[in-house]
Amino acid sequence: MTLQNRVLPSGEITAQPWRGTLMGNRGILHDDTQRLQTRRWQHPHWVTCVLEYKGWHRPVMTPRNYTELFFLDECSALAAGHRPCGLCRRTAYQSFRAAWASAHGADTLAHDDRMLHAARVTRTRQHVRHQVPIGGLPDGTFICHDGAPHLIWQSHLLRSDGGSYTACLPRPARGTATVLTPAPTVAVLAQEYEPDIHPTARALLMA
Repeated sequence: MTLQNRVLPSGEITAQPWRGTLMGNRGILHDDTQRLQTRRWQHPHWVTCVLEYKGWHRPVMTPRNYTELFFLDECSALAAGHRPCGLCRRTAYQSFRAAWASAHGADTLAHDDRMLHAARVTRTRQHVRHQVPIGGLPDGTFICHDGAPHLIWQSHLLRSDGGSYTACLPRPARGTATVLTPAPTVAVLAQEYEPDIHPTARALLMA
């Protein structure tokens, strides 16, 4: 059975076969049959973790334990509203925390997760989107372009189908973009926090 635990940049949790490069945690979202229930989070501290850490291992979606969510790459995870884990991704966490402090004037992410939570999802579980001029958006931001998620990277838009990046388009110089990445995270990216991107994105950029 393909489990429903792959998260798209749009925030949707889907059942797809790709593995991804990062794991996420929002609490217990599944039942004893490994099926998602109606809740999409238990707490506001949405983190992303490495796939392997100190040899720790357990079956995915263990009953009565947190639900492992998976992301194609860090840009996708940021768009869905997650941030780096302070334990297994310590270096990324420290960089994100410093950029957060520069952007928002605070350095206590555990408290500011609540600020991020309000900007990523509504009480009815709808992914929050906002519109801003595309010219000022930093690398690593996801937008909705032609009805599909696209990653802004340098002078390009990279189309994502969830499990890979499939096309590279020129980035428009002007116009308004519908942004998927939460506004507080966009501000962090603007402070030169550089997220990891998937190898399929790098291949498109080098083509």
